[in-house]
Amino acid sequence: MKVQRIISLATLAISIFTLYLVLKKPAPVAAPAASPAAVAANAQSFQQKISQLEQPQASAEGTPEVRINSAELSAALAQAAGMLPLPMNTPTGNGQPTGSGSATSMEFPGAVPDVKDYQVSMDGDIVRGQFLTQIAGKDVYVTLGGHLGAKDGYATFEATEAKIGDLSVPASLVNEALQKKLTEQRDQLKLPDNVKDIKIENGELVLVPK
Repeated sequence: MKVQRIISLATLAISIFTLYLVLKKPAPVAAPAASPAAVAANAQSFQQKISQLEQPQASAEGTPEVRINSAELSAALAQAAGMLPLPMNTPTGNGQPTGSGSATSMEFPGAVPDVKDYQVSMDGDIVRGQFLTQIAGKDVYVTLGGHLGAKDGYATFEATEAKIGDLSVPASLVNEALQKKLTEQRDQLKLPDNVKDIKIENGELVLVPK
């Protein structure tokens, strides 16, 4: 009887500790938010780099790879999510300027989910995303890290690490559900016609033009 009670108490303690870790805010994956002016500048830099893909090839070597750092990527995602207005007179793929509220000249695969908060960082060949969402009515941070790539004209993502709150979980447990979700949203993962590959390299997002 005493042994059963000890086991019950231990199970309860483990459950409470697990719940605490799940609801605990994890360490951020990115640096503290920059000033609004810096974010706007990074968003503008992103747009300028993307516009390079639209320019005609000027030499036999073709258009060089476009490299985007974490700050520029985060600013672009904030813009895509409506958290940052588009700069006026930003050229789109058809050469026409955009106004506030227009779509970016390059839509990101998988569009930004409807979440309260998110961060993105890149380290080596790994991209990490952390976002705040609701699970069973509770605000919970979810962190995913993995490899970004391309296959048959579509972006791919293979998770190598995962956390719910501050609790690490095997990536294999979430990868199956993640791949199913990505398959359902495959149309959103289509790469622009002028991009043949996408990857993370040396802590930067690399777009390889056709």
